[in-house]
Amino acid sequence: MGRQSSSPHSDHTCDAAMPCPSHAPMELPEAMPSLARKGRGAVSEPGIRYDRYQPVPWDDGWGSLEDAPAALPTTLIRDSSRTAISWNDSPDIGFDRAINPYRGCEHGCIYCFARPTHAYLGYSPGLDFETKLLFKPEVASLLSKALSRPSYVPRPIALGSNTDPYQPVERSLRLTRSILDVLERFEHPVTIVTKSAGVLRDRDILARLAERKLVRVYLSVTTLDPTLSRLMEPRAASPSRRIQTLEALQQAGIPTGVLAAPMIPGLNDAELEAILEQAAKAGARQAGYILLRLPQEVAPMFRDWLEHHFPAKARKVLNLIRGMRGGKLNNAEFHSRFRGDGPYAAILRSRFQHAVKAYRLNTAMEPLDVTRFSHAAQSPSGTDEAVSDPSQVIRQNTKQTDRQARQLSLF
Repeated sequence: MGRQSSSPHSDHTCDAAMPCPSHAPMELPEAMPSLARKGRGAVSEPGIRYDRYQPVPWDDGWGSLEDAPAALPTTLIRDSSRTAISWNDSPDIGFDRAINPYRGCEHGCIYCFARPTHAYLGYSPGLDFETKLLFKPEVASLLSKALSRPSYVPRPIALGSNTDPYQPVERSLRLTRSILDVLERFEHPVTIVTKSAGVLRDRDILARLAERKLVRVYLSVTTLDPTLSRLMEPRAASPSRRIQTLEALQQAGIPTGVLAAPMIPGLNDAELEAILEQAAKAGARQAGYILLRLPQEVAPMFRDWLEHHFPAKARKVLNLIRGMRGGKLNNAEFHSRFRGDGPYAAILRSRFQHAVKAYRLNTAMEPLDVTRFSHAAQSPSGTDEAVSDPSQVIRQNTKQTDRQARQLSLF
């Protein structure tokens, strides 16, 4: 199996069917050969939409499409961004600022709405998003400088709004912990969303923040079925482990919530009530849900994934999505993109509301305290284990991880 490049006309007159650096593609290939790999979510590689030359699958006669693709290592790439905080003014998002210490995510969730952002960096939203991870080694110092500015006005910061702050590489780099250390010293409120039990490593800092009403942690639970979870989000914690993590956080006095997200009609939406019930039993007090979003390349990638893993359900699931998105696979309109429209979407909303009431969720949500914030940071508590030089940790761990199946390397 080979890959052949095609190009636009020699005078670079834009063709509606051919992507170019200044235009997004009007249409993506109907099907791509399966690139399914153990431990990875994507089963197809859509290419980079801004590239002048786009890959086209073709059979060179030298191999079978059924040959198992080779395993891919995880590569770490230094991100030279000079800011720690990203800002948004979206009217349907409950926060205006966020920190993402990583770009790309090793969890490999096939449905991840952040996949298309990898194309801005020159990487594919497919397997590149899962295997080429950018990290910000100076994120803690950049955050400290931002919070020290007299003009800074505190409001809760969302940690991990695009990619999971506790994805596997965090075990070595500890960037998320270094961020929490800075936020603690400035007494700045923060919310966290994760699929990882790795958040328990930082329960010492989180518990201290919780005592001052400065933190809330949400676990994203997509399904309670471990088989489905392994297919959709291959390197995230198992569903049972996420529920256990909720319970452990609650026992440590840390306010918790659950996000049943994304809900995929015809695939996991029947589990909505069960997810909320299990989360409530584990101590969660807040709950939310989000309908599946399929922006840009995520739509054809998700379609290919469905046809590979659930061929009998693929047509039904896609048609249900279109029924909730005005006949399309995605609708990016504010106030509609997270919930959808139409009868099926209305039923899903009603089910959520009834379940929230039945399990006594969302009864009260005390706001995080912004009045404690000070532009002058307190001295470190001395109990944190944040890493001051993440690149040093990578170098120290490279020899060990090279001997393991999941290899790390650094550009």
